[in-house]
Amino acid sequence: MTGFKLYTIDEIAEILKVTQRTIYNYIKCGSLKAIKIGKYWRIKHSDLEQFLALGTNL
Repeated sequence: MTGFKLYTIDEIAEILKVTQRTIYNYIKCGSLKAIKIGKYWRIKHSDLEQFLALGTNL
């Protein structure tokens, strides 16, 4: 399983230059796919790329 990258909410917020709350809102409305592992959210690299390609309708 090489090349498989998961990002934290903090990492995504830093990459997109937005707040953590904004990332949680994207996840809640379904614009950004995320998985919950334990009590933490993680975002796959491919899901981030898809989000960037499609944008959001918030």
